[in-house]
Amino acid sequence: MTDNAVLIGFSGQPEQLLLHRANRHGLVAGATGTGKTVTLQVLAQSLSDAGVPVFAADVKGDLSGIAAAGAPNEKMLARAASMNLALHPAAAPVVFWDLFGEAGHPVRATVSEMGPLLLSRMLELNDVQEGVLTVVFRAADEEGLLLLDMKDLQAALTYAADNAKELSARFGNISPATIATIQRKLLVLETQGGANLFGEPALQLSDLMRTDPSGRGYVSILAADKLIASPKLYATFLLWLLSELFEELPEVGDPDKPRLAFFFDEAHLLFRDAPKALLEKVEQVVRLIRSKGVGVYFVTQNPADIPETVLGQLGNRIQHALRAYTPVEQRGLKAAADSFRPNPAFDTADTIQALGVGEALVSVLDEKGAPTMVQKTLIRPPASRLGPLTPAERAAVMAQSPVRGIYDQALDRESAHEVLQKQVAAAQADAEEARAAAARAKAEADDDRGRAPARGSSRMGMTEIFTNTLVRNVANQVGRELVRGLLGGLAGSSRARRRR
Repeated sequence: MTDNAVLIGFSGQPEQLLLHRANRHGLVAGATGTGKTVTLQVLAQSLSDAGVPVFAADVKGDLSGIAAAGAPNEKMLARAASMNLALHPAAAPVVFWDLFGEAGHPVRATVSEMGPLLLSRMLELNDVQEGVLTVVFRAADEEGLLLLDMKDLQAALTYAADNAKELSARFGNISPATIATIQRKLLVLETQGGANLFGEPALQLSDLMRTDPSGRGYVSILAADKLIASPKLYATFLLWLLSELFEELPEVGDPDKPRLAFFFDEAHLLFRDAPKALLEKVEQVVRLIRSKGVGVYFVTQNPADIPETVLGQLGNRIQHALRAYTPVEQRGLKAAADSFRPNPAFDTADTIQALGVGEALVSVLDEKGAPTMVQKTLIRPPASRLGPLTPAERAAVMAQSPVRGIYDQALDRESAHEVLQKQVAAAQADAEEARAAAARAKAEADDDRGRAPARGSSRMGMTEIFTNTLVRNVANQVGRELVRGLLGGLAGSSRARRRR
């Protein structure tokens, strides 16, 4: 590694990723077992050594070995020697995260931060259901109801169902049946562990952009081996994180090195069956987030998994071996080969199929921002361990984490669920008091009748009937006004905040 570049491998000459071009995004592709994870580990640790914080999802658990110094075998030492590279075993500074709070610090977002578009993607809602969910968010915002966790969203949906007529007049038809469908899908998400994502304390972006005392960037590793079983939840969470970075970070143009490098493993899950609105959002984020100093690297099996509008934004490319047995695979192979700047020394498509484990075709952006000619490259061995940490080793790393104690305990402050519960309880108490007052008034009227003289009893009887009727009408009217006040509009709650 030089001062302004990280070493990827050797092709007869060093193949390096220039740090001031590393925010122009990239792609690491290849069939299963061809070395993508090792390449990701090499890039992550090299960027960390250069002072760049890194975020990466660990789908198989292998990437956790970056937190331990390597023990190079003879083959790795021989490969390093062939590159004139001195291999010094070392670990990277690591923070482990886990949506389920088992293999890392819990990572959470509030429902409001997630927003209706991404939440609809996670719940696999159709256009009508997404529209109703958007209305629920709007109504909650207008009423000052904080949407922080799953209970809050369920309470807001119940509120919308109870006020469907009024909300329909303002925002368009809201069917109770549609709300019931959304509630059922929320239940499915909850059984998949999605409830763990929503709540407080919410993740602060600054905790993903830390450096250690020696100036190395922390590698934030999301334990995704369990999360990947819910692909929509996995993809939507990472897209939310990208969107938050895009919205919160200031413009910096092209810095000397990225402020953060973001590796999106199993990237095809983000685009599978994605609606047009979501694809447009992804394209916008990828196109514009580079000026925020964030480099995004998609890791997937085939470049064809990435839409062309996004693929065109990825200037740094590392292509491991592909197999092409079917017509679909052959078209994907041709597309992968055509995406490189040709090298007259070899046929790109043929070379992709003949690559061995740990070999790749590499093309990166040069000083002028133009892609270099594709080169057949031997990927350098990592300085950290190949393979996962043991549970005891992971626990030791977490015990030294710079965010230890910040996210480990969930908070449950007053929000939509609690506010609505209090309002319902208050309305019930007021209605009960109104009924008791009516009963007391009736009892007093009965006492008056018992004490009244017989003379004029007919006239007193009419007075008693009028009094009793009036008391009942007053009590019923008070009850109706209380209920209408509860369901028609709630006030007094603080506005939803975007950040702590």
